Amino acid sequence: MSQDGGAPRAGLILSGGGARAAYQVGVLKAIRRLLPHGAPNPFPVICGTSAGAINAAAMATHANRFGQGVRGLEAVWGSFSADQVYRTDTWGVSTRAMRWLGALFFGGVGAHKPISLLDNRPLRELLGRVMRFQRLEEVIASGDLHGLSITASRYTGGESVSFFQGHESIPAWGRARRLGVRTQLGLQHLLASSAIPVVFPAVRIGENFYGDGSVRQLAPISPALHMGADRVLVIGVSGRVGVAADEQVPQRYPSVAEILGHVLDSAFIDMLEGDLERLERINRTLEHIPEKVRRRQDPGLRHVQALHISPSEELDDIAAAHAHELPRSLRFFLRGSGATTGAGSTVASYLLFESGFTQALIDLGYRDAMQRETEILRFLGYDPARLYGRSGTVPTDLW
Repeated sequence: MSQDGGAPRAGLILSGGGARAAYQVGVLKAIRRLLPHGAPNPFPVICGTSAGAINAAAMATHANRFGQGVRGLEAVWGSFSADQVYRTDTWGVSTRAMRWLGALFFGGVGAHKPISLLDNRPLRELLGRVMRFQRLEEVIASGDLHGLSITASRYTGGESVSFFQGHESIPAWGRARRLGVRTQLGLQHLLASSAIPVVFPAVRIGENFYGDGSVRQLAPISPALHMGADRVLVIGVSGRVGVAADEQVPQRYPSVAEILGHVLDSAFIDMLEGDLERLERINRTLEHIPEKVRRRQDPGLRHVQALHISPSEELDDIAAAHAHELPRSLRFFLRGSGATTGAGSTVASYLLFESGFTQALIDLGYRDAMQRETEILRFLGYDPARLYGRSGTVPTDLW
């Protein structure tokens, strides 16, 4: 039973990470295969940040057709090219870079204009063609979706703002440096949430400008809980797998790309992993408090089941193997910073919106999720033995 007395609700949390978000599509593809044919949307609550917000919005608008939503995402991500996200022609990239440097070094020249290293108008055009936000009210009214949130960072004030659209029972919320604001979601919220600082331009919503939602998002799991989820599936895009502490100590001065990659990981990954650790500590603490004591004193905490799926392979290594797919103009600017090889390829992994890389991540996400089929099915309330027979193995002809 959910916290408001209704049916249990699973929340889906899709984090940011630029091109790395293709991994999320692979995990969702596996879930689509694991579920019985015709099963309803398994995630009444969906939350997205940055590139994950785009995936979240696509799934939410197809909440009454979960399989179709996943297939649509796979079609887009599996055939991606960078010129669908940002201008890749040499003139466009060079002009944008010079404008940015001019605003940075020459007394704020052009500072009143939208300044960023890359021009993401192609992404605006793509999302304008494929997103159908008018469907949100339909799937909310039908009960297929309880709520969708898209998180962005407000530059004035520095708050993390989760814009949400959902059932009327969901209240707005306010915590330290984070807000939940009810609104009619639209294209501007996706563009704001995915506006990586410096890389893509800030977006104006109302009287304020917003940037990437991963920045200063202190509690990435919080929006799902505020919208009524009692368990959460978190699909992360961490690029570091089992790295020992002594291996992380550089033996030389880090390159510009390594420093920038560290900054990006801090924004997109560290907060999510820290919030998951905090959730696990709360769950363990509650296990040691007798039920009678909890009911009598009400500590204001509740147990929330969390399932975290993240890449089993190094995304930086995969990016390095596909760095040659980057547009020539971008390779020219990134090569000198060390962003196309070795440890510096973290930066490339965020910008590699090319089908070779994105398809590799989709395949990895699919394999990782299929290896955890029993966990996933039980998390979603299915008994694998009853669903697929005693073996618990998914039939090859299910889909």
